[in-house]
Amino acid sequence: MIAKRRTKIVVSLGPSTDRAKAMSAMVEQGIDVVRLNMSHGSQDDHRRRVELVRDAAEKHGRSIGLLVDLQGPKIRIGEFVNGKIQLRNGKNFSIDSALGEREGNEQVVGTSYTSLVDDVNSGDRLLLDDGNIVLEVKKVEGTTILTRVIVGGELSNSKGINKLGGGLSAEALTEKDHEDIRFAAEIGADYLGVSFVRHGADVETARMLLRAAGSDAHVISKIERREAIDNMIEIVTASDAIMVARGDLGVEIGDAEVPAVQKSLISEARNQNTIVITATQMMQSMVSSPQPTRAEVSDVANAVLDGTDAVMLSAESAVGRHPVKVVAALNRICLAAERHRKVLVSGHRMESRFDSAEETIAMATMYTANHYNVVGILTLTESGTTAKLMSRISSGIPIYGVTRNEETQRRMSLYRGVYPLAYDATEVPRGDVNRAVIAELESRGLVKDGDRLIITKGDLSGVEGGTNSMKIVKVGDVVGERD
Repeated sequence: MIAKRRTKIVVSLGPSTDRAKAMSAMVEQGIDVVRLNMSHGSQDDHRRRVELVRDAAEKHGRSIGLLVDLQGPKIRIGEFVNGKIQLRNGKNFSIDSALGEREGNEQVVGTSYTSLVDDVNSGDRLLLDDGNIVLEVKKVEGTTILTRVIVGGELSNSKGINKLGGGLSAEALTEKDHEDIRFAAEIGADYLGVSFVRHGADVETARMLLRAAGSDAHVISKIERREAIDNMIEIVTASDAIMVARGDLGVEIGDAEVPAVQKSLISEARNQNTIVITATQMMQSMVSSPQPTRAEVSDVANAVLDGTDAVMLSAESAVGRHPVKVVAALNRICLAAERHRKVLVSGHRMESRFDSAEETIAMATMYTANHYNVVGILTLTESGTTAKLMSRISSGIPIYGVTRNEETQRRMSLYRGVYPLAYDATEVPRGDVNRAVIAELESRGLVKDGDRLIITKGDLSGVEGGTNSMKIVKVGDVVGERD
């Protein structure tokens, strides 16, 4: 168990992580959640990667969460006869959905997204290849969009299309996504990432499909459309977690707008007791370099200071040259940022009324922990909800989420400041639970005689949603409790 860093690390898997040695080293460095990017690779590829992760996690005694990230409606151009073309500023260029898939040339290219002609008007700007190519729409004729090249350059096969300011009407879930949701249920995913979410209904649809497939996975909404910013509160309310997916988001709203939007999203998520991941190009230079840039270090640190639960690696780990080094660097940066006073204090919901006994106990526990000399918080939990609520409060005190449920252990691996601990308190007489769990922590070297802890639990072991008590104890002085 890595019980130092509070911010969690999400690692995208790919060819660079396909060796057991590399996977084991990354787990040893402290990765918390792995991401399967369904935009790349086959389901068999992903199955093999899950096996590697689970073997490494068992070897190191870790609970590693599993995130299946859906591709979503990636809107792309078709392919060129010669594989790529050169677009020159000021020249005319067309996108025609009726053109054959591999018939593109210097004048025109196809697209599989036939509704594109209905989503654009004269004067709109289309951004291709993550904004590297900019086209201004002149007019629409039938299946063809006639444009003028504003920013040219090399354009190759199957590059993505975004519309500046948003407004593309593609549904969030495609037929491929439906298949991949069933796959996520089959392999026991803990989280499902839904791409290009526009509103809360997209989240509920994904959750319904998950439940129909027999999965209790939590839903992560990826915020990467202009419409998602407009519907921020609705989406955060509907989601178990959100991901600030800065790639496509930056293309749609403009790169200069992303930092402020990122801060707003993190703040809103924490206000609603929702988990938040900050993602995309956090350590991009380490795809090839063994060291991050100073700008990347600042980017990661600022996300930590803003209160993100997790930071995510994409290409850096999936196809990069240094997957283990990039995890080590991310770990180092997070630890340094977490020493800042801003990360150790909190005014979260101090003026609010709480909705449940669980939240009341969680808030009281964290307030006490931050104002009294305790070395840790020990919460006995079935679902992980109390641990998640505690994790909303900034603190330097570790929260040990004690549970018998493997799914809950893996889910808590994404919660900031929470360290999953496998233990079945239902096998212990009720009056001996506190003493037994503290002994378990002692055996793992996490506490010692004289340390003060806060313990939270419910009246009945093994009952979900029953947390209703908080107790301060001293290691070495704990005796059996009366019923």
